[in-house]
Amino acid sequence: MTRQRHKEIEFVNTAPNTITFEFGPKPATHFLPEWFKKIEPYGEGDNKKNHETIPTIKKCIPVFDALTFGYIITTVCDISVKKVEGQLQLFPSIDYLEIVTSHPNKQAYTHPLATGIPFPKFTNPWAIKTPKGYSCLFVAPLHNPNPYFTALPGIVDTDTYHGNVNFVFKLNDENWEGVIPAGTPIVQVIPFKRNEWESKYLEDDKLRSKWFYSIRAHFFEGYKTKFWSRKSFK
Repeated sequence: MTRQRHKEIEFVNTAPNTITFEFGPKPATHFLPEWFKKIEPYGEGDNKKNHETIPTIKKCIPVFDALTFGYIITTVCDISVKKVEGQLQLFPSIDYLEIVTSHPNKQAYTHPLATGIPFPKFTNPWAIKTPKGYSCLFVAPLHNPNPYFTALPGIVDTDTYHGNVNFVFKLNDENWEGVIPAGTPIVQVIPFKRNEWESKYLEDDKLRSKWFYSIRAHFFEGYKTKFWSRKSFK
């Protein structure tokens, strides 16, 4: 049986004289959040010998897949947030590149995150290339928010567009002043193959029971054992 060849995504540094890969894109597995690391796998400690032990979210494969799927793009330098004459402004430590710009509020004034002030935007130095037929979903890191800002999601056909994809965001607290550290996750990059889809709507009152009892045939990890496929991002 021929082993399927891995697809390749390219992150191209378009400012190599200024930006290094120290804070470059990396697989999402490098960014497991502290809350996920700290929680025990089972409600009564790491012990599944007792069948009454309750697995925690750490044993939930759909959550694990969401946390580790794709790649993470981070801030490439420290960014100071301070008020100047009553207005919040952002000052990157690399001050000779436009690391942060903005969109006027009137460009998205009905958006649910609009607050009447301009939307700030991270200028992303990484151009992205994917194989033919593949696009990328850019979304705030799944189950992994940061305390400073939230990026707005978007999709780009990165097989045909190889320019820089920049990230509009909203500060979580517009009264906060401080420093956003270099290496703070901005977005999760999720490559996907474009397909045309059709939907069907059916009824089957036995289908739910079939899959439910198939999983419940085991005390632990029924879905992982019977249905899950490992995903790989390097």
